[in-house]
Amino acid sequence: MSGTPQQAPTADIAVVGGSGFYKLLAEAEQFEVDTPFGAPSDSIAIGTVGDRTVAFLPRHGRRHQLPPHRINYRANLWALRSIGVRQILAPCAVGSLRRDLGPGSLVVPDQLVDRTSGRIQTYYDQGAVHVSFADPYCATGRTAVVKAAAEAGSQAHDGGTMVVVEGPRFSTRAESRWFAAAGCDLVNMTGHPEALLARELELCYTAMALVTDYDAGVDAAESVGQEEVFRVFAQNTERLKDVVLATVTTLPVQRTCACAHALDGLELPFELP
Repeated sequence: MSGTPQQAPTADIAVVGGSGFYKLLAEAEQFEVDTPFGAPSDSIAIGTVGDRTVAFLPRHGRRHQLPPHRINYRANLWALRSIGVRQILAPCAVGSLRRDLGPGSLVVPDQLVDRTSGRIQTYYDQGAVHVSFADPYCATGRTAVVKAAAEAGSQAHDGGTMVVVEGPRFSTRAESRWFAAAGCDLVNMTGHPEALLARELELCYTAMALVTDYDAGVDAAESVGQEEVFRVFAQNTERLKDVVLATVTTLPVQRTCACAHALDGLELPFELP
């Protein structure tokens, strides 16, 4: 865009796309959104799906220029809230720690384990703002994804624990076996602090995890590689888009979930957008 940037219109739903998921809306306008935390990963595309206004932000940038540990998660989530977003769908690529969840499986996790290091994980550097994170994903959003997937003819596995590692390297076999022994089902590099920051902004956040590979500890004869991850994701992109778009039309307009009250009773050091 040239000249003075246009002010972005409001949107109530956002899709934050992961590896291989760089475009969603066929007809959309691009908008630059500034935040106190710097620039988001890319401009935000805003369009309509049915009667809902939807924002799309590629987590890694449209050219996949940002590795997981360099993404400005705070700017991304703040930018989306500032344009009115209150519900977020977050497609992502994951490795499987279970033999029965093979490449191509779609999983809607209900739990998260943080194994990242060095990432800024909060907006609240002052005061006592301790946000509940016992259930990191929106229960309403998770139900909507499972229902939409079934209606789109694409099964979604309901529930699972996703461990988020720092990256950009993949896990060693010992780490992978350790994660599985601890009860984790999936491994990913971008799901944290994204989910936590969404909760700190009182946003609904729902991960949609597409399995692209078996992690290194599942089978001694296999070892995950970037080329394979991107290939499998590309094979399933259209299917994942169908589920995302179907979910958008399934999400309720009025929020009645606990996410909408995550900050009740807390004294915030600043006003939210």
